Amino acid sequence: MGLLSGRSGLVTGAGRGIGREIALELGRNGANVAIGYSASVEISEEVADQLRGMGVDAFAVKGNVADPEAVRGAIAAVAERFGKIDYLVNNAGITRDSTLAKMTHDDWNAVIDVNLHSIFNVTHEVLPHMLQAGYGRIVNISSFVGQAGNFGQTNYATAKAGMIGFTKSAALELARKSITVNCIAPGFIETEMVTAMPEVARERVLAQIPMGRFGQPEEIAKVATFLIAHGDYITGQVISVNGGIYM
Repeated sequence: MGLLSGRSGLVTGAGRGIGREIALELGRNGANVAIGYSASVEISEEVADQLRGMGVDAFAVKGNVADPEAVRGAIAAVAERFGKIDYLVNNAGITRDSTLAKMTHDDWNAVIDVNLHSIFNVTHEVLPHMLQAGYGRIVNISSFVGQAGNFGQTNYATAKAGMIGFTKSAALELARKSITVNCIAPGFIETEMVTAMPEVARERVLAQIPMGRFGQPEEIAKVATFLIAHGDYITGQVISVNGGIYM
């Protein structure tokens, strides 16, 4: 029996990167997992297959997190499949990097919609299920950029900072309902985004990370799983993971 046997929920943006590792780690601990995706159905189905191979229930559910109507349908599908929603990991996100002077309205709005508006859209639809059950675990994946800022990422930093404010306010509202809300603020994590950085940029970032290495998606997954499995008395916290103190 795993730590999360019998628990069921949703990880958004779970087809790759940090979201994928969170979904797999939850499955290893016995949780049933809905793999939220917007476009990459094949990749998401592969993750679901891996999870079912662990003996848990899993399926890929499509829904553009920036679209309230799409989110409503996706959450209804998760609730129908599992009969409940015990946990939610708000992980979906995109980047559209540019200096502020060159940033277009479209790039600003796209990042705010997917990275910030989404956590309201998804949490708002999941919340009635948790309130009815008198139990819930919500984990938001922010970024150290939301605390420290980053050159060329005013849109991303704004969204991730807003996610931290959302976490703290929602935690205050929901604690008495036995629903905890926490936030993980990763530093630079070895995902496709970091791998694609020019080598000179990677070396410059590494030189400023005290541990001298990039974080791994598996490390974020373990923190998220801990908050879902053991976080009964932890709420409203922002947890930095490997490189989160990068300035």
